[in-house]
Amino acid sequence: MANISIDDIKKLREETGAGITDAKKALVAAGGDFEKAAAAMRQKGFDKAIKRAEREASAGLIGSYSHDGRIGVLVEVNCETDFVAKTDEFKDLVKDLTLHIAASDPKDVKELLKQEFVKDPSKSVDDYVKEHIAKLGENIVVRRFERFALGETK
Repeated sequence: MANISIDDIKKLREETGAGITDAKKALVAAGGDFEKAAAAMRQKGFDKAIKRAEREASAGLIGSYSHDGRIGVLVEVNCETDFVAKTDEFKDLVKDLTLHIAASDPKDVKELLKQEFVKDPSKSVDDYVKEHIAKLGENIVVRRFERFALGETK
């Protein structure tokens, strides 16, 4: 068995939202290779996210952002329960989505989800949302958004 430290288990757990036992099993299966274990846990989380996609998401938050009073964004992000909607992780997701929409000006939700995430171009917005689905254990849906820019007409 590879030498696996409790710090590696904790770090993997924090990054993926997995339980301690699952994090340890992933590290053992990866021979102690943290990156391999993290990739396996993310894939497992994405697989769970796909299964959760069928569940109804009718709770959530409406987030807003204004950039220098020139660009404004409203976004509705839904989850399954008010409990999750009140967590800092969910609130941060909604905030990050408003910032992304302000910066990248997607035309609709479908285009938004395909875009590279502005805070981490190595992943798409869809991947970022799926990471939160895996971490929070609920279906999350970006329902709709509106972006306003000073002087623009639609």
